[in-house]
Amino acid sequence: MNTRKIRTLAAVGLLGALAVPGLVYAHGDVVPQPVDTSGLEKLGEAWRDSNPYRGNPRAIEIGASAFNQNCARCHGLGAVSGGIAPDLRYLEKGDAGDEWFKERVTNGSIRNGVTYMPKFGEALGQEALWSIRSWLETVHEE
Repeated sequence: MNTRKIRTLAAVGLLGALAVPGLVYAHGDVVPQPVDTSGLEKLGEAWRDSNPYRGNPRAIEIGASAFNQNCARCHGLGAVSGGIAPDLRYLEKGDAGDEWFKERVTNGSIRNGVTYMPKFGEALGQEALWSIRSWLETVHEE
């Protein structure tokens, strides 16, 4: 299939119905990329209720990279969504936003039997995910 046809199908929302080898699709069969969290305090097995890395420069650095590797394909570069998934720049700061974030990254999002966001909690771990949350607060907008 040629590139022009793929772009046309993507534009009208039909690309997800095709299996084109070598391409990665949003909400598709994508493998989470590992995140190196060295330099951060280990958090253990039990998930924290609020972000223990808030304001931590190392966590923010890790979170920026981890977001680009694992989240940007749906939530957009710089967390500026193109409409596929929520624009995370508007996620509430602080504990209230942490509650929503933790719920979504650990349980994912499924509507009408369709996975809109996979569960990332086990795949990436809370150190990587709280790092992403730390970075998200640096790009927050009202």
